[in-house]
Amino acid sequence: MHARFVAALGAIVLSSCAVGDRDDSTDSSDDSVPTTGACSGGRFQCFAQIQTDGDTGGIRSFATPSGLTPANLAAAYALSSSKAPSATIAIVDAYGYSAAESDLAKYRTQYGLPACTTANGCFKKVNQSGKTSPLPSKPPAGDDWTVEAALDLDMASAACPSCKLILVEADDDQGDGLYIAQNGAASLNPAVISNSWGGGEDGTSFETYFTHSGINIFASSGDDGNTGKSPQYPSTSPHVTAVGGTSLKKSTTASRGWTETAWSDAGSSCSTTFAKPSWQNVTTGCTKRAASDISAVANPSTGLAVYNAANGGWIVVGGTSASSPFVAGVFARYGLGGETPSWAYSHTTDFFDVTSGKNGSCSSALCKAAKGWDGPTGIGTPNGAKL
Repeated sequence: MHARFVAALGAIVLSSCAVGDRDDSTDSSDDSVPTTGACSGGRFQCFAQIQTDGDTGGIRSFATPSGLTPANLAAAYALSSSKAPSATIAIVDAYGYSAAESDLAKYRTQYGLPACTTANGCFKKVNQSGKTSPLPSKPPAGDDWTVEAALDLDMASAACPSCKLILVEADDDQGDGLYIAQNGAASLNPAVISNSWGGGEDGTSFETYFTHSGINIFASSGDDGNTGKSPQYPSTSPHVTAVGGTSLKKSTTASRGWTETAWSDAGSSCSTTFAKPSWQNVTTGCTKRAASDISAVANPSTGLAVYNAANGGWIVVGGTSASSPFVAGVFARYGLGGETPSWAYSHTTDFFDVTSGKNGSCSSALCKAAKGWDGPTGIGTPNGAKL
């Protein structure tokens, strides 16, 4: 479904339609909008999926913002306005992103979020070692991690507007830089670390990078559904909270005001390396560690408003790259940064249980949403009224 990233913008489609303001409660389609992956050229792949123009294949950009907004997400997940900590969210991505601060400012200004700049101490950009210089070079053509980083920063901002943000830029997506960046991020004492990328399981030798006491580390479960492909690491790490994806739509009939179903491309998988943790006390259909653990909005067809000047300004992006930084931000907002992946399994009533939708044809909970745990959505999505 997902074409390789199209570097040329082609024809830009202008629109002022705001997805977040449309009632889609009667729309049964899950993936009706064409999308393209942002970055898939390396050993590791990010999971940002961008809406494209079906006629030209170029990225769809908008004169005014389109897509779900911070206010939409706050309403859908019942986030409390009284929760305004100064906790720090670290975002790990690959390559340099010179416009990160200015693009972030555009997003936050548009939605009335407080300024987050280098000057006021809210925003910081570092290399994979946690140092402010030297920073890596920009990504190569066709492997645009700047879209990924823009999505991550915007979703973390939406989840926790008062939180500080650190963008950790690994040298590239070829070597071990994204792993090394976990240590670089941890050295700066964030509450949480979000990773919207993955690759095949590399065995247990890299687990040390994801073992940082007092820091909750999140990782996207991937955008390939449940297809029998190799599991996505680090989402299958027992030291990481794996974040799956949903389709989130406004509803005039649901008591919550929103409906949420499993996104058909949300990743779920069984580890081939890591034993099932004792805290994953649910039936998963796997003999070893299963992903995901929790979830949030991810479907790019009902995607998020994101600002990235290099790709036309306002674009609509989804993928489990959206759900990981958003959930990480919610945990930071509610003071849960010090928890471990086991926390959600002992607090299932603090999440909205997603009970419909599927991401594959298997006969188990690994690919079919139902009451309780399932592969695409884990034990559910954050409920701020309960958290």
